[in-house]
Amino acid sequence: MRRWLDRLYDAAGILAAFFMVATLAWVLVGIAGRTFHFYVRGTDAYAGYSMAAAGFLALAYTLRKGEHIRVTLLLQHVGRRWARALELWSHGVGVLVCALLAFYSAKLAWQSYTFHDISTGNDATPLWIPQLAMALGTAVLLVAMGDEFVRLLARKRLDGHPPNAQEPMRME
Repeated sequence: MRRWLDRLYDAAGILAAFFMVATLAWVLVGIAGRTFHFYVRGTDAYAGYSMAAAGFLALAYTLRKGEHIRVTLLLQHVGRRWARALELWSHGVGVLVCALLAFYSAKLAWQSYTFHDISTGNDATPLWIPQLAMALGTAVLLVAMGDEFVRLLARKRLDGHPPNAQEPMRME
């Protein structure tokens, strides 16, 4: 199961990297079009869609790699027991927030598909297509946050190793 989850997070990270490169490509096409006097419809919109896809798809990968910003000022000044309780509480709330975000992102994409909603730009892209990346990214984030919560419940550190009695829990 661990290997499958890690592959899922890595796949989301690879897709995020692809969309970062796509963002660059769309921006370059737009610049080249202005420079050499040709026009490609929707380059600004497609660059925006690619940037949003990269951001949402990178969330789970970033969480798993421990790169999300964590405010640990309070955790550093309470005892180990309180720090664990606060970690559990924050991860539980995180799972709830991620579940709501994933649900409403998927609902938005589904409604856009059902109502045949298209962008207001001159590209007329069906909006469910770029919204699908947001729904997928938030769903994988929900899985990753749930994974971290379960690992914390199992008294494993967030990097996957059981805590050593002499070593304090990692609180980055």
